[in-house]
Order: sequence, then C-alpha cells, then structure tokens
Amino acid sequence: MTKEYNKYKGRLPSNVLEEVREKTKGMPEGRVNNILKEVCSEYNKARVEPGESVGLVGAESIGEPGTQMTLNTFHFAGVAEMNVTVGLPRIIEILDGRKKIKTPMMEIFLNKPWSNGKDIRHLALSIKETTMKEIMTDLAVNIVESKIELRLDNAAMKDVGVTPGNVTEALGKQLRGVSIKKKDDLIVIKMKSKEGSVGDVSKVKEKIKDVFVRGVKGITQVLPVKRNDEFIIIAAGSNLRDVLPLKEVDETRTITNDVFETAEVLGVEAARQIIINEVNKVIDTQGLNVDLRHIMLVADTMSFSGDVKGITRYGIVSEKASVLARASFETPIKHIVNAALVGEVDNLNSVVENVMLNQPVPVGTGLPGLVTKVK
Repeated sequence: MTKEYNKYKGRLPSNVLEEVREKTKGMPEGRVNNILKEVCSEYNKARVEPGESVGLVGAESIGEPGTQMTLNTFHFAGVAEMNVTVGLPRIIEILDGRKKIKTPMMEIFLNKPWSNGKDIRHLALSIKETTMKEIMTDLAVNIVESKIELRLDNAAMKDVGVTPGNVTEALGKQLRGVSIKKKDDLIVIKMKSKEGSVGDVSKVKEKIKDVFVRGVKGITQVLPVKRNDEFIIIAAGSNLRDVLPLKEVDETRTITNDVFETAEVLGVEAARQIIINEVNKVIDTQGLNVDLRHIMLVADTMSFSGDVKGITRYGIVSEKASVLARASFETPIKHIVNAALVGEVDNLNSVVENVMLNQPVPVGTGLPGLVTKVK
C-alpha cells in the first residue's frame, strides 16, 4: 500500500497525502488508487497559474460578498453585557488593524476535571474581574468627620470567594491617604489629613467603586457553555497574559479575538492565524462562501513584515514602492507632491498604476519576458 502513496510523493503536499492515508485505512488497493488519482486531479485544478494576479482575485472574492454583509451586533442570550461585533464592522476592525476593538472576547478552554463541569460556575466567577461596586450594598459618606462607611454584601462575596480580609487588603493597596478599619460587616474609611476637604472625600468615594478585588483584570463578564463534550468559558474582555498561567486553563487552546494582544503574547504567526479564523468566522456566520486561500493571502500581507499592520494608508499601503499605487488609495495629492519633491521614480511594476495609465497590466500568460543581447 505504501507503494501507492510513494507514487504521489512530490505530486501532492505531504499533509494532503497524510490525510488521505488516515481516511483510507483498511480500504482495498484499487479504491485507494482511484481516490489518490481524484485527489491529485482536484489539487492540480486548485493550483494557481504562474502570473495569476492573486491579489486582484482575492480582493474581488472578499469584496463582492462583503457587500451582502449586515451591520449588526449579536447579543448572547440571557447576558445583557455580552455582545459580539459581527458582520461588516468586524471585518473592517480586523483588516484595518485596529488596536482597540469594540468587543474583545476570549474562549477559555479548561483542563480536566473542570472541562467536565466540576465547579464550573465557581471557576468562571473567580476568573471574572470583581470590583468593589459588585460586593457592597451601601456606601454612606459622613462629610463632617471626613469618613466613608461601606456595607458588604456577604452573599456576593461568598459567590466570588472573597473574604472581608481580602477587601480591606485591596482597599489599603489601592487607596492613598486613608485609614481603613473593619467593624462587623462595615468597613470604615477615614481621611488621614485633618483638613480633608469635601472634594477629597468625594474623589475617594468614586475611587472605592472601581477598586479591583479579585479575578483577572479586563474580564468583565463570563459565561460557561457546553461545546461538544466539554465545558468552556466564554469571556467578555480579554487578558491573555494573565489567563494562560492559571492551572485550570488549557493554555494550548485558549484564544482571544484581539489580534494585537495575540501578537504580543504568542507572536506574529499566532496573530496571522487569528486573522484567518476571525475573518472566516464572520464570513461563515453571514452564510457567504469565500475560498480560505483569499483570506490567507490577506493575513499574510498583514503579517509578513513580522508585525501586524492594517490595510490602511498608515499600514501596508504606506510601504508600497509605487507612488501611483499609494495615491490610488487615499490622499492622492499629498503622495504625488511628496514624490515630486524628492524626485521619486515609479517603475509601473504592478497592477494599479498600469490601470491608471491605461496600459496592459503586467500579469497572466504574458508574464515571462525574454531578454537577449543583439550583436
């Protein structure tokens, strides 16, 4: 049987051959031979001709169905604060290379036994960022004595696994110029300076609400869901650097939809894969059909330099060698004036600039040029 596969070495990529070998285990030799023939024929049809303008084909293939996309935000059922940007706004966000995205999210995969559902609710709440405003019921200000009294919500504290000791410690670390005393289920915060003004007390009061108590910073909502045979946690907000070291988390599969955060923590190859996955996810949910290779070409273009760059006049377009290609994108006058000032030369090697000058485009079957010295 190995002889059959060896015939196709070099004619088919090794990963395709491996996949065929996996899926044809136990099949008769004749049938395997026919399958390999068919796969080889399909593979050759799918290959790109030399000189094919893949950029143009890719742009058209993504752009045309892109006009059918809806402009909406999708809400998770039952969780008001969790929504996901989908459709065209999400595509624009990814391809423009925006560093701040509207709805950062994480899919946190878990190790056993947590992936089987053990303590899943408790684990989810322990990952969620808990601030003071979520675990207190009352906040009273005494301006005459320059003090603030906090009443804690014992049920909410038990839910997220926080003790009054944790709360006083967090307040002590994050508030300056105050003394903190615990009295039954009250915490009394008093200004140290005698002449603490009304303004100072008000500032401290506002700061108290946002004091970080427990969890992972940036994770604002959590939702445990069952996917296939395991439980995972979907989180609104993103903090890959702090989530990955947790012992309950499977760091090999946990992902974020933030391309730049992925690039920073896991490197540019991982960011490229996130671009492909995220664009593909949007296109799939919209019910459109775009060949994955077009998306891969866009992801390669955005990440080949070693950093993730958006397809904007400040990103990829600014690096084009051709003045006319840069001018065709945005701010044409600026590009042409700047090029004229330094005497830049445009060799018209690419598609856009030749279209602008009404010349044949240097692609396709006429690609190879034979140059010979004439005696």
